[in-house]
Amino acid sequence: MSAAWRDMRADDIAGVSAVAARVHPDFPERDEVLAEKRSLFPAGCFTLEQDDAVVGYALSHPWSDGSVPKLDALIGALPAAPSLFYIHDLALLPETRGAGLASLAAARLAEIAAGTGLRRIGLVAVNGSVPFWTRQGYRIAQGPAGLADGYGETARYMLRDLA
Repeated sequence: MSAAWRDMRADDIAGVSAVAARVHPDFPERDEVLAEKRSLFPAGCFTLEQDDAVVGYALSHPWSDGSVPKLDALIGALPAAPSLFYIHDLALLPETRGAGLASLAAARLAEIAAGTGLRRIGLVAVNGSVPFWTRQGYRIAQGPAGLADGYGETARYMLRDLA
């Protein structure tokens, strides 16, 4: 059976957590943190499903330019006046890669961002993902102070302007 993206449900969090543990072992986040992101902005959260199992996910939401949410920390609420759309994570299990599914998710994230009226998307690229995000139209930008504290020395802050 082929994999397909669908809206994330509350009962997907255990599967999202399992994917995160495999893809980002150096950046653990509690289930409650993942669930909060989904509850704060469900339109920006979706999962990749294959054979009734979560094999990938995306978490995103409006945010403020010049900062990034701390890893494994509840954010409480979205900013009252967000200035960019933030992709917290896009992760796929290794066995699902190479079929263009991540690019489909990146395009969907850009559509969601455009629908919010925000004109810029930000993210932190980790685990060598800069080339992927560059192909999606993102560029390395000056990151907020302290970025490496949570995301590691090789993390890169990236931005994409929406037309």
